[in-house]
Amino acid sequence: MLGLMQDWPLLIPKIIDHAERQHGTREVVSRSVEGPIHRTTYAGVRARALKVAQRLAGEGVREGDRIATLAWNTWRHLESWYGITGAGAVYHTVNPRLFPDQIVWIINHAEDRMVMTDLTFIPLLEAIADKLPTVERYIVFTDGAHMPATKLKNAIAYEDWIAGVDGDFRWKEVDERAAAGLCYTSGTTGNPKGVLYSHRSNVLHSLCASSGDCLSIGSKTTILPVVPLFHANSWSIAFSAPMMGAKLVMPGAKLDGASVYELLESEGVTCTAGVPTVWAMLLHYLEQEKKTFSTLKRLVVGGSAAPRAMIEAFEKNYGIEVLHAWGMTEMSPLGTVCSIKHSVEDLQGEALYDLKTKQGFPPFLIEMKIEDDSGKELPWDGKTFGRLKVAGPAVAKAYFRSDDPILDDEGFFDTGDVATIDANGYMSITDRSKDVIKSGGEWISSIDLENLAVGCPGVAEAAVIGVVHPKWDERPLLIIVQKPGSEVSREALLAHMSGKIAKWWMPDDVQFVQEIPHTAAGKINKVKLREMFAAYTLPAT
Repeated sequence: MLGLMQDWPLLIPKIIDHAERQHGTREVVSRSVEGPIHRTTYAGVRARALKVAQRLAGEGVREGDRIATLAWNTWRHLESWYGITGAGAVYHTVNPRLFPDQIVWIINHAEDRMVMTDLTFIPLLEAIADKLPTVERYIVFTDGAHMPATKLKNAIAYEDWIAGVDGDFRWKEVDERAAAGLCYTSGTTGNPKGVLYSHRSNVLHSLCASSGDCLSIGSKTTILPVVPLFHANSWSIAFSAPMMGAKLVMPGAKLDGASVYELLESEGVTCTAGVPTVWAMLLHYLEQEKKTFSTLKRLVVGGSAAPRAMIEAFEKNYGIEVLHAWGMTEMSPLGTVCSIKHSVEDLQGEALYDLKTKQGFPPFLIEMKIEDDSGKELPWDGKTFGRLKVAGPAVAKAYFRSDDPILDDEGFFDTGDVATIDANGYMSITDRSKDVIKSGGEWISSIDLENLAVGCPGVAEAAVIGVVHPKWDERPLLIIVQKPGSEVSREALLAHMSGKIAKWWMPDDVQFVQEIPHTAAGKINKVKLREMFAAYTLPAT
């Protein structure tokens, strides 16, 4: 016997419909690419998204067609997501930080029919446009006054493009399981792999992400997503904020410490989210300019491990609650958030920060387990390392246009991370499976070593890679970028780490560099580091 409840499809346009009805005057504030601050509302976003959908439908875009966006976080980019999905098409976010050849491969693999882009990226697209045969036209997120001369095919200013319709349009009715968004992950070997989100998965994920023990977004929240819309589905904030009626502040192209701080203060931001590299720049700005916060209460950090020193600096020096988060493109992307459960709410001091360096526990609709190499499930004791696997309605079951299976026999996805889970359900990433250092048959966590090294005075950034050793297979090499104007020695670094880790975990050497390479997602590029130090030999002991 089935229940007698309405079959109400979980569709993305319903989010902006709700935002318009219940929170129509709530502001969406953006730093425009042209320069000035732009202000609109959720009612305004919906009205213009309807024009986007109407224009796409009028140009023959059909259900399931892919429309690429190559753009910063602004109101126009936000409108495009709702307009594209409202026309039954699929928004395809393209990461401009990828190499041009990767962008060509991604757009061609997706067979994008149109590209919506910011002024910033016109030169990039002009250089590769002749390699993009499926793209029929380019829509530039600007107005006629700022539209440059360009050789891009059928290029038009976004404002002129939507001015040609009146917005009298009804969202396309599609199955809630229909494709809605496409994001390619750069965290894999070989060509990037496409993760195809559905309307249903995005709506369910956004509900989870908004909940109290996750991002805790409500109608009184003012949130600034520093994380770009082109990075892992924008951590769902483009959906969660309108869904809950939060004021949304979009930083545009300026992500330096001073520009981010200016928006945090001028717009009364209470919550913000981004990767550690951005927060490191913000911390440096705060320290240099002797600034503090007047409204910010909560900072979400993900994308890569948050150093303990960073968490402590924001909390102890500025009174900001730091929420360590983890996820991946294949998970829509939120997997865990390190909020404080009732079972650990009495923790204080060092024990509390030991917990906060973990990635946290999953919300409802995410299941996790850790296994050894033979597939045996491992205990949740906080010590035993294993391969982290996940399952849930917002977790990928296959890659776009790939027949390769990615789930185990129980329907779990192997994240490629090595982790522990403690008795309270808190998960801690100890490494990527490809980056863990295997020394004498045991595993050493490069992430733990990096986080410890960053806490040493004078260290701006740290990375650890395994270097071949004739006896132990691999041994850790610590690579350091010093803070400007600071000097830190090899001996000082090792002394700082001594006693805080097992002796056999201690790096065998320290190397200083001007810059550590990063991936397009802002993570430390261990592949490039291993290439840089391919000829390096550890000192004799």
